[in-house]
Amino acid sequence: MPPRDAVLLQIVRDHGTPCFVYFIDQLRARIAHLRGAFGGRFALSYAVKSNPNPGVLSRLHGQVDSLDVSSGGEVVRARAAGWPGAKLSFTGPAKTASELRAAIEHGVAEIVLESVDEARLLNESCVRAHKTQGVLVRIAPKKVPRGFGVSMSGAATQFGIDEEDIDGAIAAIQALPGLEVRGLHIYSGTQCLRADAIAENYEIFIDLFRRVCETHRLRPQRLIFGSGIGIPYYENDKPVDLAAVAARVNPALDQLAHRLGNPQLVLETGRYLIGEAGVYLTRVIRKKSSRGAEICLCDGGMNHHLGAAGHLGTVLFRNYRMFRLGAPSDGVSRPYNLVGPLCTSIDSFGRQVQLPEINAGDVVGIECSGAYGVTASPIHFISHPPPRELLVETVDGKLCIDESSMFRPPGDAAAGPLFTAR
Repeated sequence: MPPRDAVLLQIVRDHGTPCFVYFIDQLRARIAHLRGAFGGRFALSYAVKSNPNPGVLSRLHGQVDSLDVSSGGEVVRARAAGWPGAKLSFTGPAKTASELRAAIEHGVAEIVLESVDEARLLNESCVRAHKTQGVLVRIAPKKVPRGFGVSMSGAATQFGIDEEDIDGAIAAIQALPGLEVRGLHIYSGTQCLRADAIAENYEIFIDLFRRVCETHRLRPQRLIFGSGIGIPYYENDKPVDLAAVAARVNPALDQLAHRLGNPQLVLETGRYLIGEAGVYLTRVIRKKSSRGAEICLCDGGMNHHLGAAGHLGTVLFRNYRMFRLGAPSDGVSRPYNLVGPLCTSIDSFGRQVQLPEINAGDVVGIECSGAYGVTASPIHFISHPPPRELLVETVDGKLCIDESSMFRPPGDAAAGPLFTAR
């Protein structure tokens, strides 16, 4: 494949900006790296919410073992990309009755239960349909190690059943005739770059899985570990030392599998697989000076990339890693403020970013844009068009660039919701 900058320059010339670019070869390499680090102990489940682009989902066939979906719309999206229901799990704290019915109809392998009330609602649909639905019970541990960018346990949470309440909940769920408890699920924190914290988190999972299964004489088919592995968004971030994580937890994984009858151990992840494989490109429309600051006004912004604008779970704003496309490597840098086209002061994705000299017409790239990009952003705000999405991969030794959109074009008369409640 040609150098990345050459590919991006070709995309800008042929497809324009703003756009997201996903490098599929890089995605595949990350999958192989993750499998290798744990010596094949984990099957891999891709979290569709991180990037549900249909082209990405279709290219994950044969690369990951299953998909995790979090809405009725994602069930439909995964099925449209050729994934059978038997390869899907369905998480989410507020699944509706219609979503649960649709999951049953699509043959979703396991629905991840986040409360006893949800289990009872699902059981009613199963009994009426004369079907038995496989389920996993999600546990919210009492403790999440320090170092996770977002914690989903350890305090009051909408996710899963509190560890303190899990025994009564398991017994209640096992008594429901329409459900088959096939295993357990924990995803308690995300975006962690510390190997010791990730390993400690997995050790908490292992202890909980063992205790709950033995207490309730549960012989699990699947145990899902929420990966929590982060990516280096910011300039001084260091990538996770995956080898250190694996060296610490692999022996414990082997012991767990042996003790519980060799269930499938699944690592559920999205950001770690696709995040660094994506770049967002936006063109500088014009520059202006204002009270000592140089401001670059761009054709894309918060409406396409909420995370880069610092509004996706970030407490303190920090600039994503950025570059000026086509700039010489030895160019002298200077500080710029980069803003998008929206009529709001919060549409800012770069503050005093050090970049080579920028002029109107130049293109800025934002790294780590493969996950939680366009679908996590307010694309309809002020009615700017959605960004284009391009997939780059090597096929039979040749460079291929394919356009694949997550959204129907605005004004499409045939456009409708991906999932309709019934």
